[in-house]
This record gives sequence, structure tokens and C-alpha cells, in this order.
Amino acid sequence: MNPSRNPKIKAIFFDFMGTCLDWHTPVLSALPPSIPTTTASSLAITWRHTYFDSNAARLAANLPPEDIDITLRATLLSTLSSPKYAQYQPLITDDILQNCISAFHNMPAWPDVPPAIASLRKAGYELFVFANGTPRLQLDLCKSSGLQFDMLFSSALLGVYKPALESYEKVLSLVKIKPEESVQVAAHAYDTRGAKATGMRTVYVRRWTDDVNEDMDVVRGENDAFLENMSGLVEAIAAL
Repeated sequence: MNPSRNPKIKAIFFDFMGTCLDWHTPVLSALPPSIPTTTASSLAITWRHTYFDSNAARLAANLPPEDIDITLRATLLSTLSSPKYAQYQPLITDDILQNCISAFHNMPAWPDVPPAIASLRKAGYELFVFANGTPRLQLDLCKSSGLQFDMLFSSALLGVYKPALESYEKVLSLVKIKPEESVQVAAHAYDTRGAKATGMRTVYVRRWTDDVNEDMDVVRGENDAFLENMSGLVEAIAAL
């Protein structure tokens, strides 16, 4: 069956940072070069997961989404205050702190993503960003990555963080798509779990920068497809 004529799946929703975009490289470039590369990488990944934890805590407390730049600033300072990284705290001047936050607005796409997006668009699917963050962040990231989508949905726009079921239900309602007609593509198990609970199909894309504490054997069994990159994404979705 040609999916462009009578698609069983009509819409593909993408998580953005990590899934489609390499956040790690620009963040490492923003950190002081005097920090050893291995340590800087560990610091960046710890900061990233502290950010996720902050979002989860706000969601659990029934608080509205916070501007991502505010969250990034607070969680970087929190990460630097931990014993493991405290020795590097004096190196993070206000300018470097701002550069680290700005790095999250300027990310390249992973090399496998542009051809996957092009193939999906050619096949006739509607393509959306659906990620935590703000419209300004997502607009900046589309510019830096060169990726184009039919619409950008953020937690700031929707008024709720993923993986709250309300978030998935709201975005599906806005585009008038049934859960079973949609696919959530993400490199975060919390995201695919939320989508699956809503009735969406899920494709997990493994990225070395994300989900470092997840058991990949468990994640593999939870999703409709598990990919090491997006080179096989159009075929995986066509198979659904």
C-alpha cells in the first residue's frame, strides 16, 4: 500500500532535542576548554538529566511549564554545586553560563535525520515537532538545524509537560488525529511511554546522549519499533 494515498498512519510527532538534534556538541563547545573533555561530557549529560528531573518534579507538583531557559540556568547551577563538579564552578562565569544556555538554541541535526524527514514528507505524512520547551526555542532550533515541520508544539504552547497524558491528548485534538493514526518518535522512554498510554504508536530512536540510565532491552520491548538511528524510520512507520 502506498502510504501517500490511504495512510493508516497520518501524522508523525517528533521529540526534538536529543531525538532529532545533537545537543551535546554545542554544549561541550560552550563549556570552558580547561575542563577535560570526558569530564565536560559527563557534566553536560548530568545537567541534561537534572533538567529532565526538574520538569518531572514540576509536573508531579501540578505546576505549569517553566521557561526552559530559566530551568536550564537553575539546573546547571545545581549540577555545578554537586561534589563531583564543584571544582569547576568558578570557571563558569556569567558569560559562559549564558553561552551554555544559548547552546540549547543552536543545535545541528543528527546526520540521519534530514533524509528521514525528507522521505517521510515524500510519503505523504504530516510531520510535527512535539517536545517540551518554548516556541522561541523550537523556532531557533529549526533555523540552526535546517529542519522543517508542519507545526511546532511545545510544552509552553500546550500548557503542560510531556509525559502527562493531557499533553498527548491535547496535541492530537488540535490536529484532529486519532491516537492510532499517529506515531511518536523519541529518544526518551518517558516520552514513548506517555504516547503509548494515550494509544499512539511509538518508535524509539536510540541516541548515546540520552536515556543513559534506561535498560535498553526493556525499552526495546515497549515500543512498536526500536531503531539505532533514523535511517530505517520510513520503513518502520510504513510497517505499522
